[in-house]
Amino acid sequence: MSATKAIISDTVKPAGTLCRGILVRGPVHPNVADMAQAACHTVLTQLEALALAPHVSAQSGTDVRGPWLRLKLKASALEHWAPGFDTLGLCETLSLDTENQALDLRLEILVAMLMGPVTFEFPSVDELVSAVRIRQYIVQGARKTTLAFHTSEAERPADCWTYDEERGFTVLPGVSLIAALTKATQPELSGMPYSFSCYRATEYVTLLGIAQELAQSNPELLTELQTLWGQRAIQSGEFHDVFLREQGSMNRPLPPRYFVPGERTWFRNPDEASANASGYEGSWVMYLGGGLFTNFWKQGQPYTLLSKCLEIYHWRHAVYFDAQGDERMDEDKVEALVAATLKQPDEVARILALMERYREPRGVYTDAGGCIDTTREFARWVRPETADLILPKA
Repeated sequence: MSATKAIISDTVKPAGTLCRGILVRGPVHPNVADMAQAACHTVLTQLEALALAPHVSAQSGTDVRGPWLRLKLKASALEHWAPGFDTLGLCETLSLDTENQALDLRLEILVAMLMGPVTFEFPSVDELVSAVRIRQYIVQGARKTTLAFHTSEAERPADCWTYDEERGFTVLPGVSLIAALTKATQPELSGMPYSFSCYRATEYVTLLGIAQELAQSNPELLTELQTLWGQRAIQSGEFHDVFLREQGSMNRPLPPRYFVPGERTWFRNPDEASANASGYEGSWVMYLGGGLFTNFWKQGQPYTLLSKCLEIYHWRHAVYFDAQGDERMDEDKVEALVAATLKQPDEVARILALMERYREPRGVYTDAGGCIDTTREFARWVRPETADLILPKA
């Protein structure tokens, strides 16, 4: 069954679950700014998601910042499609084929945003459209990404990149940033996987998705980004500040199974001893949708929430010391332990009960913490009139 048919014909059950959904600022259309349902129709049409209309509630109004439109998934649909804000099963519930149908992927993204427990706010419909497309590009790029995991070494295609300790990896003159990012992350083009840490890998995949959208909606900003990356890299904390916004907090965590395709999250290693092994403090991943998370190290083998939790749990059982006295991880042992655990349903349930708890603050290790992060990260606004993605100086 196609995604559209599944959504239109789906029978939903009433429930009282609340969500915040999407808030669009500014008049959606001069003639319908105060007509919520008409404005909802306009927005969903622009997003190629009109099939969702029967399951979306709309409110409009005006405040000190001007007109606004709020779109939310109706409580009945939320309870039936994603009870408890658990979005991991959306594809199966709505019969979506997100790997082969780009429209289905956009629908999964949009449905998850419409049920947002924290508001997704946009200054215009155009900015909302760009946000959905960026997430789509990130997922599509992440699916093709395969890298060689390394915590202390890094390499890039020599015909696209050059390295300097002060400036990091920069793009060579005359090389497209989009092409350079694609070649560095996708072996089907480069012919080999390059060495990355998981954190840097998520930066490249995210940056590629943003750059692809800029090529379509804000080429001037893409030119600035291209020029800057020819002079120095933006990475780590600065990357987060420049390119990303964050939802949730330690005090107000997002629901543990609430994920939107195209966002970044962290699975923390709650075991202090094995977390001392370089590169195993936790694992940064992108959510691909369909209940799957990126596995940049094994082509075509993305993680489920279960497999990721089991892997991180068994890190504590596979640490060893190398000849130099440094802590290392026996990945083969971890894989074998995960496979053995999967044959023991009671043990799987026990481990999940531990690991699906929220993580503790950095530096804190007790028996109470799990590996689930309280926040999610996703791209900032990028349209010429409303972009809050402000590039720093070189």
